[in-house]
Amino acid sequence: MRKGVWVILLLTLVSLSLGAQSKPGQYAPRWDSLDQRPTPPWFSDAKFGIFIHWGVYSVPAWGPVGQYAEWYWNHLNKGKREPQSVEAGTWKFHLKNFGADFDYKDFVPQFKAELFDPAHWADVFARSGAKYVALTSKHHEGFCLWKNQQANQSWGRSWNSVDAGPRRDLLGDLTTAVRNRGIKMGFYYSLYEWYNPLWLTDKKRYVSEHMIPQFKDVVTRYQPSIIFSDGEWDLPSSEWRSEELLAWLFNESPVREEVVVNDRWGKECRHKHGGYYTTEYGAGMKDASHPWEESRGMGFSYGYNRAETLEHYHSSEELIWTLIDLVSKGGNLLLDIGPTADGLIPVIMEERLIQIGDWLKINGEAIYSTRPWRHQLQWGTGKVVEEKFGEHMTGFDINQKVRPKDPATARVEAFFTAKGNTLYAIMPHWPGRSFRIQGITAAAGSSATLLGYGKPLAWKNEASDLVVSCPDWMETGLPPQSAYTLKVTSVK
Repeated sequence: MRKGVWVILLLTLVSLSLGAQSKPGQYAPRWDSLDQRPTPPWFSDAKFGIFIHWGVYSVPAWGPVGQYAEWYWNHLNKGKREPQSVEAGTWKFHLKNFGADFDYKDFVPQFKAELFDPAHWADVFARSGAKYVALTSKHHEGFCLWKNQQANQSWGRSWNSVDAGPRRDLLGDLTTAVRNRGIKMGFYYSLYEWYNPLWLTDKKRYVSEHMIPQFKDVVTRYQPSIIFSDGEWDLPSSEWRSEELLAWLFNESPVREEVVVNDRWGKECRHKHGGYYTTEYGAGMKDASHPWEESRGMGFSYGYNRAETLEHYHSSEELIWTLIDLVSKGGNLLLDIGPTADGLIPVIMEERLIQIGDWLKINGEAIYSTRPWRHQLQWGTGKVVEEKFGEHMTGFDINQKVRPKDPATARVEAFFTAKGNTLYAIMPHWPGRSFRIQGITAAAGSSATLLGYGKPLAWKNEASDLVVSCPDWMETGLPPQSAYTLKVTSVK
């Protein structure tokens, strides 16, 4: 009998212990507590995500080249007030094509999304090799891509995609399709709204009566894996009540264990608080001391901009180099697409995504779940040999991301990533019959391979460098690629 009591007591203690282990950590609504929450590791392993800017602004889909087309409403009003401003071009465009009496809200019935096929979108994302997706649940215009009562109440009209425009739960339909393909799904959410009547008259009430319940609604309803907050710059996080909101997210919400959040929760927060730091149309961060992500469009705008032509779009090669550069520094790339108002992904954007995916099918091992090597890249000098399958870069300089000291002679020979003591040297040009990796050697029993080519490669340590013998490109059977990857195990 006594033995039975001890067994029951032991089982009870084990049960309580397991319960305590599975209970989510409790975070206080203070940054010093919230910042202790580890960023879920899936984010740092994913490396590549798709951003989607889609809303009422997709109807006019226009902005002077170099401006964000999704800011159409704001630029329209400022351009009308200030004829000498850079935004005046948007007002002139609107006046010519829609007329002075055509209000921005009149675009809503034209936002129909009649050709929107979420399964096709998800297929494109899967083929791109992206591991997560973030759709604008609402941008600064406040129009929601799901049915939301706060939007309708604050605006005094139907101001969501179920009650107006498409008459469809765009966020919900895409969420289902993306998750069916095994890709993590989340959303962008703007804290503020340019012309929301409540925001314009009483910011405190806007936060408490509109923003907070709306945020909790979209999180609870769609259970995002990632949240890209934005529009935070007008108020400090204390006035947004962000610490309180994130405490709810991390302690009580249905996504408390998986969700990843960025650093845009108040005007003082960027690169200081949040699960991952953000850069935008920049060069990313210098190191991987904190998770980070660079976001950018394929052209100059996030939302679709009809003023942009082919020359304004980066090639798939440039985008692949961007991904490699960011990952070699320890970051992620969130690459944006801007669908059209009828629900189509512009063909050029779809093509770029598929081409990135084709490269990742061969080289993804050097991207996913990697970490930075002790050196980000290796410079070389000398004339670049031109091969018949394409030109090779002499210096990687997409939006000043990598600048050689002497652009006339220097070129990037390799970007480096690693998994433990396995090194990946990602070469933006074919290496020729041998490639020297400076400053490393390999241990006895190491192997060297070229991703996509099954045969082992000969290698030797030479002084403080590793020299790998490479086959003739024609012998590999590899297609022409934007970059080629050497994999070497047991390096030191």
